[in-house]
Amino acid sequence: MERIILWSLLIIGITLLIYSLRKPPIIKWIGIFALSSYFSTFFGVLVVEEEMLEYPVRFLSNYFSSSLLYEYLLFPVVCIYFYQTTYCSRYFNIVLQGILYTTVLTIIEILFERYTELIKYHTWTWKYTFISTFLLMLFIRFLMHLINRKERKL
Repeated sequence: MERIILWSLLIIGITLLIYSLRKPPIIKWIGIFALSSYFSTFFGVLVVEEEMLEYPVRFLSNYFSSSLLYEYLLFPVVCIYFYQTTYCSRYFNIVLQGILYTTVLTIIEILFERYTELIKYHTWTWKYTFISTFLLMLFIRFLMHLINRKERKL
């Protein structure tokens, strides 16, 4: 069952990625994808290496202990959509949407942890997931805001 879930998530992730790249400015979307992949991989490896959580069933690889599918595809795609939906928003609305996106991701992770072998918590909790995901999404959003501001000045 876990393999079916992982393959379904891959198909959903690729479909959402293709759909998110359909409208300009594509270079910004790719930048968000790259930044979020980099930072989520960095933090994901730290958490797994500290044995706070583990991924008993992994996608396509037994060489990596972290979740490649989440860190390299699913989370970056969610960050693209978060940025697209908050592109012209004020700070309060950015925070509210960040809470909404983070809540959905956290609920999905809780369900996977409880009912599948996809993720197992050791010292990690859903609260850490919520806080780290929320802060990472806001950090990437703020970083892209700074990049865009610098780009406009040039």
